[in-house]
Amino acid sequence: MESSIIVAAITGGLALIGTLAGTYFANRKSSALIAYRLEELEKRVQAHNNLVERMYQVEERTELQEEKIKVVNHRIEDLEDFHKGGGG
Repeated sequence: MESSIIVAAITGGLALIGTLAGTYFANRKSSALIAYRLEELEKRVQAHNNLVERMYQVEERTELQEEKIKVVNHRIEDLEDFHKGGGG
């Protein structure tokens, strides 16, 4: 009877050690995967933010160019009006 208790205790202890080791390694692998995926997500967010900043700059330059085109067109109209009126 005493030996069966010792065998059961040893078996239970080994099962506990195996379970704890399996859980530890599974959590470690899962944590590494989560860290990797989070790092990749951060890279994508940074790339997106860079794109947003670049598009903002492009929009600003486009507005500036459109304003310059309006000014040039107005000057051309003034010159055409001047030549049509006989001034030149």
